[in-house]
Amino acid sequence: MQKLLLSTALITMFATGAFAQQITVGAANVSDYLDPGRDHSNVGSQFYYNAFDTLIGKNHDKLDAEWRPALATEWKLVEPTLMELKLRKGVKFHNGEDMTADDVVFSLNRMYQATFPPYLVRAKDRLNNFAEAIKVDDHTVRVRVKREEPLWETLLNLQQVMIIPEDYTKALSGDPNVAEDGDFEAFSLAPVGSGPYRISEFLPGERVVYERFDDFWGEPAPLQKATVSRIPETASRITALKTGEVDIATNIAPDQLDLINSDPNLKTRGSATALFHVMIMNVNHPNLQDPKIRQAMSLAIDRDTLNEALWLGKAVVPSTHTMKEMGALHQPQLTTFEYDPEMAKKLLSESSYDGAEIVFDAFPVYYTNGVLAAQAIMEMWKEVGINGKLNVTDKWTGGDPQMMARSWSNPMYFADPFGSFGVMWAPDGPSEGSGRFNTDEAYAKTWEKFRFSKDVEDRKVAYAELMDRIKADPPVLPLYRPFESWGMNRSVNWAPKPGHIPYVLDFRAGSISISGS
Repeated sequence: MQKLLLSTALITMFATGAFAQQITVGAANVSDYLDPGRDHSNVGSQFYYNAFDTLIGKNHDKLDAEWRPALATEWKLVEPTLMELKLRKGVKFHNGEDMTADDVVFSLNRMYQATFPPYLVRAKDRLNNFAEAIKVDDHTVRVRVKREEPLWETLLNLQQVMIIPEDYTKALSGDPNVAEDGDFEAFSLAPVGSGPYRISEFLPGERVVYERFDDFWGEPAPLQKATVSRIPETASRITALKTGEVDIATNIAPDQLDLINSDPNLKTRGSATALFHVMIMNVNHPNLQDPKIRQAMSLAIDRDTLNEALWLGKAVVPSTHTMKEMGALHQPQLTTFEYDPEMAKKLLSESSYDGAEIVFDAFPVYYTNGVLAAQAIMEMWKEVGINGKLNVTDKWTGGDPQMMARSWSNPMYFADPFGSFGVMWAPDGPSEGSGRFNTDEAYAKTWEKFRFSKDVEDRKVAYAELMDRIKADPPVLPLYRPFESWGMNRSVNWAPKPGHIPYVLDFRAGSISISGS
């Protein structure tokens, strides 16, 4: 009888999920919408990899690009501007629909031939060379580009071209046979993908809940459930970690690490993130049109001191707009950005600067140590004769013609200079489109050489020329690559992977496990 009762109890525990692996994450921020096509925010990048798939996958354990089959099992160029991809059979979306070539063509062309305004922005800043996706048969598609593309796999691995179900999306509002703006707005609040977890609950700005998707085409998800909840204050996230309310806490500053690591039940994991915290400058503001003023604003900032004071020396201060993740195009020998307060004073004396107030806008909580860095920058400016004023605001002012300077970030959206500097500072890109940056014919010519040359050395030379232009007429200063840390319970085996874009919460098979459960 005792054995029977024990067996019955074990069966009940398995059936009710008592042994199911679940985690809760306390995040500094949670997105207001979830749509991999429209999103390119630091916050949003956390959430897509668990629930959506790309055609071409990647080994995220490595810095170097190692491409893997994902929703496409093979791919080849059939013409210099035409790639053919064979689709994986048996893939199901979270709503039970089978994935076909129609879904793939729909997903890609919603970006390549965008009409929905948020998609237009993403199509323009990174997918402008892609013309169309074409169905060949139910499991074969072709992708056509406008000119020969040196970054085929890279740009088919982007978050923005993750695959979504056509029929489900088009039926969300209006005419179910037509893709309308209302469909995409609705999708962002009720997202459906094909990844190892389905999004079972989404409360915009507050909570995302993942549940294991048993019909996933690949290796099953290791967790039954993962809940990500917004806890904006660092102290509250750490308290929640210590009390067991959360198993992982995001965005922990270095000066808080000892508080966590001293607890025998907790640990931390971190890395210098593939992202720059930057200061942007409005080259078209009447008070900043003289490039010598902006050169002085940049040269006055002691980024090494900021690193030591705010990041305990764990951040990476760049000499130019480059990262080791860029592989053969990494160029740390360039000296685009330097600290030289005496030169800053000299340039100010030669410039048109008349002592007018230069306002520096900063988000209050979005960036770890963001306000502290801005406060220090005000003091550094003062030392060279710049009259700075800090304006802490929740409002995004990057498109405001009255914006003078502000904190921002420039992530590595994919592992290439185009995927970091290029996405933001291309001709007619987001920065120029917002009116705070200018390019000309010479800049555009160098850009074209950098973007489309097949020879890596040619691309490196062109990129160096672009950096010379940025040095002479600066619209941006990368401060550092922040050292972002995650606190977690000792039973959680997880760490950020070097091949991911910043902040991804990767809970797929091989990326997370829980000891003793």
